[in-house]
Amino acid sequence: MTEKNGVQSVERIFALIERLAAHPAGASLQRLAQETELAKSTVHRLLGSLVGLGYVTQDEASGRYRLTMKMFELSSGIVNSMDIMGVAKAHLERLAQRTGEAVHLVIRDGQDIVYIYKTENGPMRMSSRVGLRSPLYCTGVGKAILATLPEAEVEAIWAHSSPKKLTGRTVADLPHLQAQLAEVRANGYAIDDEENELGVRCVAVAIPGPDGQAESAFSISGLAPYMTPERIRRIAAMALDSRTDILADLGIAQHH
Repeated sequence: MTEKNGVQSVERIFALIERLAAHPAGASLQRLAQETELAKSTVHRLLGSLVGLGYVTQDEASGRYRLTMKMFELSSGIVNSMDIMGVAKAHLERLAQRTGEAVHLVIRDGQDIVYIYKTENGPMRMSSRVGLRSPLYCTGVGKAILATLPEAEVEAIWAHSSPKKLTGRTVADLPHLQAQLAEVRANGYAIDDEENELGVRCVAVAIPGPDGQAESAFSISGLAPYMTPERIRRIAAMALDSRTDILADLGIAQHH
């Protein structure tokens, strides 16, 4: 295949994807051929490739083609992390100043969370760093995210994790985790009580998407002796206020 043909194929594929995006309920081969001004045989071949790759599906009854969620998943990860980062940063810096503690922002990646932003104001230096990957089940941020997910998904994540006791307080079985998640839902925030790092307590809050399920969360971490139950409640109230501001900036309505 020459360079020109290669580029032409890419242009045609994307012209087709754009037309499919304009018809969320699906479009016929005839219609797609008309709108892209391509031969029906060409459109049929390109659709075959897209179906094979999982980006397009064909409705058996109507014969119409439409984009699958795979296309959305491809872009949503990029959009979410960029949006979250750009929007949340100022709010989280303010939170770090108000609390005098370390604040982290994470995004979910499969069974893990990945730290994408960190700001520290106090004397404490945590072992976390941007780019660090941790399991969902043993971090405050992870549990805040898990609490927004359907029960079956939580069970699947647990099944695919290899739970290890990082400290004497780490959750070691699924019923224990489920009990903690029920508490998170009741309180509106999660706590990591020296489960990930000894001597450190965290308050974590999830940032839910439009469907109420979270792909990101942030936490405020402090030295355990200073993170008394009373102070944790105060910090949690500030964190929930920050989340309200972040969601407003993202244009996402809050779920109650």
